[in-house]
Amino acid sequence: MRPQPVFQSLRDQIERIEGRGARGRTVLPFGIATLDSRLPGGGLTLGALHEVAGGGNGAIDGAAAALFSAGVAARSRGKVLWCLTRADLFAPAMAQAGLIPDRVIYVEAGDDKTVLACMEEGLRHGGLGSVVGEVARLSMTASRRLQLAAEGTGAIGIALRRWRREVDASDFGQPTAAMTRWRVSVLPSTVLPVPGMGRPRWLVELIRARAGESADFELEACDDTGRLGLPPELVDRSVPADGS
Repeated sequence: MRPQPVFQSLRDQIERIEGRGARGRTVLPFGIATLDSRLPGGGLTLGALHEVAGGGNGAIDGAAAALFSAGVAARSRGKVLWCLTRADLFAPAMAQAGLIPDRVIYVEAGDDKTVLACMEEGLRHGGLGSVVGEVARLSMTASRRLQLAAEGTGAIGIALRRWRREVDASDFGQPTAAMTRWRVSVLPSTVLPVPGMGRPRWLVELIRARAGESADFELEACDDTGRLGLPPELVDRSVPADGS
């Protein structure tokens, strides 16, 4: 469902007020019409910060959020800087989501403050396609610095929210400068006509999109090119008039 002219006009005015130029309007489409139509410009904005978290505090949803981020990074151009505080990423799983090891530069930092500093340096560098940073907390000040750094080079910044304790997640939902905020939860995998395990499925929640619309999507997990899929039973289903 394409945005109505009056809404698109309002979005354009907001972009001009916020000072985003042509680079800010360059997007990375997901290739799924129902998802892209909810995003300003028809895709994930380049030169911007985006926020991703698991739907729960457990490791399974956290891994899904990491793979969602890896799929986005895989479809960007250039090297990917991944900043983390614990070396627990499983490279083969990242490769299955399209992010091959040869493209990734890992930076292991001691705490969130150092991760944020490394992210900012990476975004200001100008030679990277994406910069991912695993952080528990993200203040408005820190997110604004990352947003400005991304705007200057056109790289995608992804703040991947990971929590060791439930209390660490208390600030998720507070305002940040991120262009979009996502939450990813694991669903039962696609049913196969024969014994075996089908393609994993996620509930992908677009909680916030600046100048866009929030929505929930049931999607198949990233393939080896980093692309999400629409479940077969939904491919030919018509979209309701309200776009949900």
